[in-house]
Amino acid sequence: MLLTRRQILASGVAMAAATPFLPIRRAAAAPEPDTAKLRLTADTRTLVVNGKSARVFGLIGPNEKPGITLSPGERFQVDLVNRAGTSTIIHWHGQLPPWKQDGFPWPQTPPIPAGQAQSYDYPPIAGTFWMHSHQGLQEQSLMTAPLIVYSAEDLRADRQDVVLMLHDFSFQTPDELLAGLTNFNDGQSAMRKNGTGMAMDMGSRSMGAMDMEAGTTADLNDIAYDAFLANDRTLADPEVIRTEPGGRVRLRLINAASSTQFWIDLGALTGTVIAADGHPVRPVRGTHLPLAIGQRLDVLIDLPGNGAYPIFAQVEGERTRTGIVLATSGAPVPRLAAEAGENAPPVDLSLERRFEAVTSLATRSPDVTHRVTLGGSMMPYAWSMNGEYWPQVTPLTVARGRRVAIEMANHTMMAHPMHLHGHAFQVVALNGAPLAGAVRDTVLVPPMSSVTIAFDADNPGRWAFHCHNLYHMMTGMMTEVRYPSVI
Repeated sequence: MLLTRRQILASGVAMAAATPFLPIRRAAAAPEPDTAKLRLTADTRTLVVNGKSARVFGLIGPNEKPGITLSPGERFQVDLVNRAGTSTIIHWHGQLPPWKQDGFPWPQTPPIPAGQAQSYDYPPIAGTFWMHSHQGLQEQSLMTAPLIVYSAEDLRADRQDVVLMLHDFSFQTPDELLAGLTNFNDGQSAMRKNGTGMAMDMGSRSMGAMDMEAGTTADLNDIAYDAFLANDRTLADPEVIRTEPGGRVRLRLINAASSTQFWIDLGALTGTVIAADGHPVRPVRGTHLPLAIGQRLDVLIDLPGNGAYPIFAQVEGERTRTGIVLATSGAPVPRLAAEAGENAPPVDLSLERRFEAVTSLATRSPDVTHRVTLGGSMMPYAWSMNGEYWPQVTPLTVARGRRVAIEMANHTMMAHPMHLHGHAFQVVALNGAPLAGAVRDTVLVPPMSSVTIAFDADNPGRWAFHCHNLYHMMTGMMTEVRYPSVI
């Protein structure tokens, strides 16, 4: 049975969904954390978007900046202090901690109450990662931040580090956005033309576009957002990052949007991708890079000289874009258009096909292959895995020490960025064609396509496996990968 919206919001993944755009009374003071650990504070803040104020969440690190940055060899020793005025739980996306430190609301690991703190301590893996709430719809309200773990090689490279974190933003509450999607059957949605097909419009939409992976019409961009943010700013007032003439930059791209995929446009620059989801890949050159929800790319850029160099992120299927500017000292920064000259294509697997892991899985046949069918539709708005809707699911069981393959077949007209907690997997086949692809934690499965991943079961626990489109996950597209020894 499809879940009703009430059932969705009452489920374990959706409990206590917040309404951060309303004033929130501050909770009682949290206990003081261990000063030997880094302090991360979940709080509320005011963000001005297009001249209008909104109340959003934030994750503020020990240096009063978003998130956490760790030095080579430094442990993830963090006290998370909840001053957000509501329960929360934070997931360290792409990291490989013990399962009870992963930041998912299992019965054994409940959310952190307002005014309380939780400690974490594990050895992190180096690379570009991020953190976000796994409590209800808080992620949409910007309960997100970068998580950067430096390696010794990073420091030796002597490059300027630049983080570009992308969000989609609405002045509506996340609950209102979800209601706009799930109420299609109530006759309240108005149809409108958009130039590429028919679309739904009541705070949400389905835009038709040709999907090059499948050769069929794909649905894009469920929600009509008010803005798209790059480091919390729009192109009306972009962040300008000053560099040296001929500067050497390592651009860390993070798609932290809840429901939007982007094409990264380097403009006059050419970049070299050296890592996907924090894991090294053989260098790949490019100027237009697809970035699915939840994914990260590390891109090396050598600036040609003096000047201002915009880095754009364009919404798939649209002309709308956001971005930042790399500019040498004193170089004037021109006004940037918020729209490109033409619509971007759907985000695809063109870059995924070019990736080759620097360190592949050891050659070995799978001990077990799980076949997962991704199902669902826009009307009614509900999304499933193997015909099941979270939380009424049958876990995918894995045994420690086994090589596991998961073959995902997308039978829907929307792309699904699939994320596995607690494991780094390798992409080993696209539409049945084998490859020694990237090692990563989130992979896009385009409409009517298949992607196969493989990993070694080496981290016992209960692990969420879900679509990283927040609204697909909230309406059912999530299951569990479970080791039988874990209760």
